[in-house]
Amino acid sequence: MSRAAYVDGQYLPHRSAAVHIEDRGYQFADGVYEVIAVVGGCLLDEEPHLKRLARSLAELRIPAPMPNAALRIVMREVIRRNGVRDGVVYVQITWGVSPRDHVFPEAARPVLVVTSRHKRPADPRMAADGVAVITIPDLRWQRCDIKSVALLPNVLGKQQARESGAFEAWQVDRDGMVSEGTSTNAWIVTSDATVVTRQADSAILNGVTHLAVLDIVRREGYRFVERPFSVAEAKSAREAFLTSTVVDLLPVVTVDGIAVGNGLPGALSRKLRECYLTHAANTT
Repeated sequence: MSRAAYVDGQYLPHRSAAVHIEDRGYQFADGVYEVIAVVGGCLLDEEPHLKRLARSLAELRIPAPMPNAALRIVMREVIRRNGVRDGVVYVQITWGVSPRDHVFPEAARPVLVVTSRHKRPADPRMAADGVAVITIPDLRWQRCDIKSVALLPNVLGKQQARESGAFEAWQVDRDGMVSEGTSTNAWIVTSDATVVTRQADSAILNGVTHLAVLDIVRREGYRFVERPFSVAEAKSAREAFLTSTVVDLLPVVTVDGIAVGNGLPGALSRKLRECYLTHAANTT
């Protein structure tokens, strides 16, 4: 089956889908996006994703190109045309096409792009064995709460992790505190079994999976606190893990080559992963 995309009002063959060279998303990264998991042909946690999309648009003053009801139809049609049962749908909205000028355009029309693709089955060894992370300086701007398409520092960090043989890079602010991964949220479990993750502020993107796992932690009655944690805390923690839409929840077993706990996925991390997978199965 050939892939299809929705671009600015049209369903097009993926191979020929394109936007104008003066689209502000291309020239200024002046746009926002969402990645929503597709599980069994259904959208996972759709409402929180659309709520975050609306917030990002408002922060950049980009008018919504269509009501949510219409966007839901477009997303499902793109999923249907691509025959995606398990994968992701990608939604991107930019200010649109206008002569290149830094200030917001007065008459531009926002451009919506929607694509969908199959997701490769996750390597079961990552959940069973855990993954490695490295730490890097957080070089990003001060509004990381906006899910902007401006991702160059994240790209550089992810590449550094790959070249170091790690799965992810945790970004560290000027105070030595972990903000988040390049495409994931960061968590630790302290020696007294308290779950710790950074509070939702402008230093991180409040992930939808991050929110779902927080709800699970509350519901299951585990102790938790939302606060920054240091690299030293991460290396001396009982457990650590990361979360995102694409990878679900994965245990972290080393930080900068230092074993976390006994160097194996912890019991609480494994339990929370099971709970999250149940949530995903029951939500769709």
